[in-house]
Amino acid sequence: MSYQEKYQHKLISAEKAASFVESGMWIDYGWCINTTQAIDAELAKRAEELTDVKVRGGVLLWQPEIFKVDNMEEHFTWMSWHAGGPDRGLINSSPAAFYSPLRYSELPKWYRENCDVDVAFLTTTPMDKHGFFNFGTSASHAMAVLEKAKIVVLEVNENMPRALGGFEADVHIDQIDYVVEGENPSIAALPSGSFGEVDEKVAKLIVNEIPDGACLQLGIGGMPNAVGSLIADSDLKDLGVHTEMYVDAFVDMTKKGKITGAKKNIDRFRQTYAFAAGSQELYDFLDDNPMAMAAPVDYTNASQTIAQLDNFISINNAVNVDLWGQVSSESSGFRHISGAGGQLDFVLGAYLSKGGKSFICLSSSFFNKRENKLESRIVGNFNTGSAITAARPNTNYLVTEYGIFNCKGKSTWERAEGIINLAAPEFRDGLIEEAEKMNIWRRTNKR
Repeated sequence: MSYQEKYQHKLISAEKAASFVESGMWIDYGWCINTTQAIDAELAKRAEELTDVKVRGGVLLWQPEIFKVDNMEEHFTWMSWHAGGPDRGLINSSPAAFYSPLRYSELPKWYRENCDVDVAFLTTTPMDKHGFFNFGTSASHAMAVLEKAKIVVLEVNENMPRALGGFEADVHIDQIDYVVEGENPSIAALPSGSFGEVDEKVAKLIVNEIPDGACLQLGIGGMPNAVGSLIADSDLKDLGVHTEMYVDAFVDMTKKGKITGAKKNIDRFRQTYAFAAGSQELYDFLDDNPMAMAAPVDYTNASQTIAQLDNFISINNAVNVDLWGQVSSESSGFRHISGAGGQLDFVLGAYLSKGGKSFICLSSSFFNKRENKLESRIVGNFNTGSAITAARPNTNYLVTEYGIFNCKGKSTWERAEGIINLAAPEFRDGLIEEAEKMNIWRRTNKR
């Protein structure tokens, strides 16, 4: 039987695909742009027939139809690996959604060794002449999910970029059960976020620490975008990319000639990433581009992999930092924001890299609209319920608009003084009082 004959034999409707789901099942919805739409819409129509269906997914770029059903918690429970706008509010307000704490790099192993998947729904490119479907810009942990699923259904989308990779970027017609031809919606964009004066001040401090030939990892948001913008207009050269998430800043730097990958110790000349989300320009850039390399997240985020890349520069955001040097990037008190992601992996890996550095960035303060007042992001102690993403032994460089401080090897007293100097001036006296209560401040030792 030819590949096309196998394809036709496995071709079903979205309605038929949704019919495979039964009450009590564990369903996987993929990751980011791999999340299905046609099948999701049909599954939502069956809500009244179903109870206790658990659905896993993460980094949603749109709100699934199953979120919109009446009394969702009676029918579906959403288990998010990493929250975004579409599910953050649901996690914070409804018993129908929860966050599942796990380092992103651990997902493939967890699926393969510990996980039950009754049905996996995943969006891919159409099948090629060799019988392969490409995961697009979300290689991530897709292959691990499909290996464990009892039923695998692909929803093909002609607009999905074909992301070239080294391994686990494609699945063969013989490895799946069914195919659904969706309505080919455009791939959802993720706004990259504008940056302001504070972001630019932080970015300048970081860019001064980046040597020629460095290998970059950027998170998402205003500060990483500011770093990318400054690099694009700098004299830096022969930079490389090895990142969890590929963002628009990398496209800009590449087009300005700053990224060549010539100095990378592994995957030379390739821009390696686990998943990508951004503008249509980003998707067009990654489509069928041999310069880019989609790879599974247990490769991209493994600290052992990162350590092989000399002069590795990791740049990520935080919500709060305390005077011990602990980093909270997932929540503010009990209010959930995102997830653990790969921050800790890159903090550890960058430090193991020869010449590597990890930068955790944040504005020194923010305006709390609920309380109608300015608050410090540098705190003595986190609010009750705040998750610690990077523990104090792991933290390397902390950066605000007021400076940069290397926590490594510093005593608790040295850390307290260095971190307080990163705070906005109006909060420093209060932080000194906090440090005194914590027994990590002695005025007689202040230099």
